[in-house]
Amino acid sequence: MFIDHTQIDISAGNGGAGAVSFRREKFIPKGGPDGGDGGRGGHVVFIVDTNLHTLQDIRYKRRYKAENGHSGRGSNKTGKNGKDVIILVPAGSIIRRKGSDQVIVDLTVEGQKHIICNGGQGGKGNARFKTATKQAPRKAQPGIEGETGIFEIELKILADVGLVGLPNAGKSTLLASISSARPKIADYPFTTLKPNLGIVKYGEYDSFVMADIPGLIKGASLGKGLGHQFLRHIERNRIHLFLIDCMEDKPLDVYKTLKNELQNFNEDLINKPCLVCRTKSDLKQDISTQWNDFEDKIFDISSFTKEGINELILSLVEVLNK
Repeated sequence: MFIDHTQIDISAGNGGAGAVSFRREKFIPKGGPDGGDGGRGGHVVFIVDTNLHTLQDIRYKRRYKAENGHSGRGSNKTGKNGKDVIILVPAGSIIRRKGSDQVIVDLTVEGQKHIICNGGQGGKGNARFKTATKQAPRKAQPGIEGETGIFEIELKILADVGLVGLPNAGKSTLLASISSARPKIADYPFTTLKPNLGIVKYGEYDSFVMADIPGLIKGASLGKGLGHQFLRHIERNRIHLFLIDCMEDKPLDVYKTLKNELQNFNEDLINKPCLVCRTKSDLKQDISTQWNDFEDKIFDISSFTKEGINELILSLVEVLNK
């Protein structure tokens, strides 16, 4: 199951208490203080694992609590630190506090770490409070409480090329034809309800990542048709590949609608490189004259006959290399 948003309750471990202790050795019946410090509470740490592509595992474990630090002991022995809790997240995860728009950290690189809640420091033992005038202190500090909070995790797909188009424009079919991805394909709208990633190989050893984003409709930037859930996955793409059915009566209007939805959601999206494809070219007969009004080059492709696919891939690679 693809899950791209969840909320979790996190608590770091509390610090251990400092010890009150005195040396008791043969011939030294009243030795000085030797109480050790308490150990640090465990941290809660996010780590990026690029083998993960969804927040599913986190979604079904809503609460994370790190171990408390151990108390100090006599003979100036410091308590053991509490064990950290590691939460693995996919690349592209954004962390916020619940109810806040401020991003705490944007996790995008394999192995990237971030301590989201610090464990509490251990308390000082009574050996720390010995002074020239107070040779036998009987006080020690309790440990400091660990940090806590409720956090929201949002996943935005990382891909080189993002497919943008109306429902049933041929996005999933294209991804399946040029990669090993196997998205659900059918001849009705909104077949794709979650992003799919595919690795497109070219040359001997080179490749790029393509993302099939669920179809957009007019008003998607306002949340219609789950628009906000879909549009956030387009923000990370380096190139937008617009797919428009060759049988559309008003293809230029469709193109403008798609670009407007991107711009209304995030103005920066409109500045990214883009290519336009006329899909299902093996079916075209009488096509709209509006196609002549496009300023950009139109790539004719057919995922069924493979017409124009190689030219499209080479053009995408050329833009990516720039």
